[in-house]
Amino acid sequence: MSETSHDHMATSSQVCAAGTTIEPHLHPWHQVVYPSTGAVAVTTDVGTWITPPNRAIWIPAGVLHHHRFHGRTRFHCVAFEPARYADPARRPTVLLIDPLTRELIKARSSADTDDSPGGRRLLDVLHDHLRFDDPQPQWLPTPTDPRLVEACTLVAENLSTPLRLSAVGAAIGVGERTLSRLFAEDLAMSYREWRTQLRLHHAVRLLADDHTVTDVAHRCGWATPSAFIDTFRRSLGYTPGTSSASRARSGTRTQNGV
Repeated sequence: MSETSHDHMATSSQVCAAGTTIEPHLHPWHQVVYPSTGAVAVTTDVGTWITPPNRAIWIPAGVLHHHRFHGRTRFHCVAFEPARYADPARRPTVLLIDPLTRELIKARSSADTDDSPGGRRLLDVLHDHLRFDDPQPQWLPTPTDPRLVEACTLVAENLSTPLRLSAVGAAIGVGERTLSRLFAEDLAMSYREWRTQLRLHHAVRLLADDHTVTDVAHRCGWATPSAFIDTFRRSLGYTPGTSSASRARSGTRTQNGV
């Protein structure tokens, strides 16, 4: 990754077509990125974070990152000066977004030159409402051990086929116990936890690109659409159907149906 500063984009609002990318860059400010429609993935050297419709991503100052957009995305960015605003996360973090926080982000991202007292107060209120306590951080860590890289690549390339860890190990010539240890040491996750995160990442991307729930369930390796819906809802707080996703964009949560 090359170090490119995109200062003019630190606070902005724009529409990005599906598949659009923003090259690797960094900012001297902390930044919140939020898609009011579509989805955005933020990738650093240590992993990828993705936003379902009721989440945003906090990016600390000085962290080199790049973006990829899934579905037609309305993309909002808000910058925070490190000297004025604390960074409780210390790494990119997925934030829960309620209706008030969503509207604050949208308002501030449309006023990138507003340094008035009112603009400052708006930024203060927004920072106070950011929730850094998401129990399901949508983070997919990047493996570093070559054996684990090979294992993760194999699983990702065959996501529609549920692979046991023993089968993965046999395919790449690494023992199951060794692979289990590598997941714990290198990624701080079990194989099952990592694979669930991988499946959810792919599911969010496919849903943003208007794939059906049934198609997403098949592509991501769930046995049935209902099993996919249950896992998705427990992890993200809403169901993956079109009407539920629309309500999630408005900061609400559904309890039943797709």
